[in-house]
Amino acid sequence: MAHLQPKTIVIVGGSLGGLFLGVALKQLRKNLNIRVLERNPTCLLHDQGAGIVAGQDVQEFFQRHDRTHTPLAVTSHQRLYLDRKGNVIDSEDKQQHMTSWDLLYHVLRANFDGVDSEYAKAPEPQDNEGTAVYGYGHQVGDVEIDGAKPLVIHTTTADGNTATFEADLLVGADGPSSTIRKLIDPSVQRTYAGYVAWRGTVPETAVSPAARDVFVEKFPFFHSNGVQILAYTIPGPHGAVAPGTRLLNWVWYVNYAEDSREHVDLMTDKEGTRHHVTLPPGGIQDAVWTHQKEAAQASLPPQFAELVAMTTVPFVQAVTDVISPAAVLGRDARVLLLGDALAGFRPHTAASTNQAALDAMALAEAVGRIVEGEDAAEVLGEWEARVLEYAREGQRRGVEMGQRSQFGVHPLRG
Repeated sequence: MAHLQPKTIVIVGGSLGGLFLGVALKQLRKNLNIRVLERNPTCLLHDQGAGIVAGQDVQEFFQRHDRTHTPLAVTSHQRLYLDRKGNVIDSEDKQQHMTSWDLLYHVLRANFDGVDSEYAKAPEPQDNEGTAVYGYGHQVGDVEIDGAKPLVIHTTTADGNTATFEADLLVGADGPSSTIRKLIDPSVQRTYAGYVAWRGTVPETAVSPAARDVFVEKFPFFHSNGVQILAYTIPGPHGAVAPGTRLLNWVWYVNYAEDSREHVDLMTDKEGTRHHVTLPPGGIQDAVWTHQKEAAQASLPPQFAELVAMTTVPFVQAVTDVISPAAVLGRDARVLLLGDALAGFRPHTAASTNQAALDAMALAEAVGRIVEGEDAAEVLGEWEARVLEYAREGQRRGVEMGQRSQFGVHPLRG
């Protein structure tokens, strides 16, 4: 381990966390061979219309590593709390930066493997970047760890064939249900928290003036027993950030007892398939969505009820908890976890993407130090201590916020 030379690095998971790391490693300019393995069978992941709060580390990442110089965020200037009638009962002047999953993903692909899109154009190559390959349609099935030999990653491809890849270092950036984590430490379990997040977007120009007053470039919330809903402005199609081209993104937390009839109906799609974590856009049964829109009219402030009613393609994510006791895994500590694979934060923290950016930047720095000859065990130990501290605090804070929101009494309940 002390003599580890991580020249070939495989990253499992091709969403934001894996791409953060891939881009940061590439821009070390140490002639590394970097391969991302993504299980999705298409060359690009599909946008789910998800808004993201761009925290400090996300902003720092793109300032340091985005060579496309793409505008990434809409600034929110105020936090507002509404009562049931839609009146503002509290406000706080606070700037926060709001972006979207699809914009970050395409900007990262432009920087990592040169994918041009209407979001961003790929920058010109630099010297000593090494290789950066995004392999899609690869489901990891096993990892061989054999002393000083390279790690061997076995995958099943989308067409049913098999493939193997060797690596000096393997990084699991494959989300809260991480396959890599399960292979190394199956004792870590992801658990349902007792509620889900309904999500959707609406063009900012489509809503009434009363709704625009509380939604556009603001961050409004409404709390009642067992319910929280919030909204904010995010970039529009293809990353548009000009006023009039953006979207209003909403998130509505609703309690469902696990395996209750309501929960089973909610997570069963139009084709009759039961989902356990995410019900994708277009999958929600019509009767379930009609019922939810009726609930919005009956229980939410009118501005939020309007936003829900105007949404054409909602989706649902179950809120879950998971955290690994370690970020450095395996008998010889050459398997690592970052982002959601290390700790899945509840979305109330608005920090999951920030965690991935922080972990990735710190790991790229650690790899650079190891390549320069520093002791690998010592360097990775320092990295692990840093990311675990952030993971534990973020996970603890998310549980606290979620329990108060959904099962307690919020101080600004409307």
